[in-house]
Amino acid sequence: MKVYSFPRGGISFDDPTVPSRDSSVVAFLPAFSVIPLTQYPGGSADALVSVGDLVREGMLIGKGQNPDAANIHATVPGKVVRSVEWKDNEGRPHEALVIRMEGAFKCLGKKEENFFRGSMNHKELQQLLTDYGIVEMEGSGRPVAGMLAEPGGTGTAQTLVVRCVFDDPWLAADYVVCRERIQAVVEGSYIIARSGAKIERIIFAVSYKEKELGQALLAESAQQHDIPASVIFTGSKYPQRNRRELELALRNYEKKEGVDLGSLLVLGPATLAAVHDAVKYHRPILDRYVAVGGSAVRKPQVMRVRIGKRLGDLFEECGGFVDIPYRVATGSPLCGKPVVNLDEPVTKTSYAVFAMLKAQTGDDLKRDCISCGECRSVCPVGLDPEELYKRIMVLHSARSPGAEECHGCGCCELVCPSHLPLSDIIMGKIAEVPRG
Repeated sequence: MKVYSFPRGGISFDDPTVPSRDSSVVAFLPAFSVIPLTQYPGGSADALVSVGDLVREGMLIGKGQNPDAANIHATVPGKVVRSVEWKDNEGRPHEALVIRMEGAFKCLGKKEENFFRGSMNHKELQQLLTDYGIVEMEGSGRPVAGMLAEPGGTGTAQTLVVRCVFDDPWLAADYVVCRERIQAVVEGSYIIARSGAKIERIIFAVSYKEKELGQALLAESAQQHDIPASVIFTGSKYPQRNRRELELALRNYEKKEGVDLGSLLVLGPATLAAVHDAVKYHRPILDRYVAVGGSAVRKPQVMRVRIGKRLGDLFEECGGFVDIPYRVATGSPLCGKPVVNLDEPVTKTSYAVFAMLKAQTGDDLKRDCISCGECRSVCPVGLDPEELYKRIMVLHSARSPGAEECHGCGCCELVCPSHLPLSDIIMGKIAEVPRG
């Protein structure tokens, strides 16, 4: 078995507080749902309903203001009882509608009608994905229709890359999606590929440790005959799934195998399952798989959660906390975003949420750089984070030469014995380092 990876740096790690990937549980429906009208930094949606209005499950309640903003739908039936606003840790304001659940469900527990009767052209697919608010659920939350409309997506030959790379144990929810919804993932891939987007092949990029999953994806795709599909096994060191490192591995494959992949359209399993649901059942993103864990959580588990469910309710459903958590964040501990309060909701991009005890976070006291060089050894870009950090902090250079190549994977911060926020400093997210 050939394995293709990026050439240098990266880290391998495990976390025993991650929930099991064996299966998922369906979370309770929330009595109150908090539906943000801004779920992606590119733009917000205009509210189409007001306080006091009744909404249906799947009803359009927010219209994207521009191509970078996704449509927003009610995930439960009920009454809009409040409009709220809060700021995240980066100071960005978020407006949301609070829906009190009541009334009958349109989708839940009912057989869904299959609206897909064959192939559709590129424009039809883009419009459908726009209408149902389909976004890149494993990434930044960009609308998928916009990704299909990019220059590489219409004129030149393309390869659709289904990213099933699990370099981080906190991607447990994505793994469960691949297992439990494998047919939807594969069918969603072929819906994209057949849309007239010049996609000539499909590649399932799978971590080499998940050989069985790769074989299952290929077996499922064998039922489709018009577009060739293959599996490429990648490395499993973090940050293999990042766009740059994944493309390095694929271009290495391209060179060694003598094939022309053209431009790459990279989508993840949750996104492709959502594409399948939108096209086949005219269903917006109502829920998603979320890994809930951390040392402070009594019963970690992968849960299928309605968008808008509050994080506090999610932790409570996992047995609550064993003690007061020291850190709560969404995403991976490697690059997660701190949670301001537990009333924040699950969004379309919330693949994981964790709560850690002080003992799990370790000594986070920031000290002076000791010039150990550990950061250099793990940087996948080949930068010298130590030198860049010192130029910025000591010489007061706002953006040191070379800093623009950093993509903020956080490997340097993870191995730094002085606990310095190296990648944040280099990328200009923070201006100075507080001392302990």
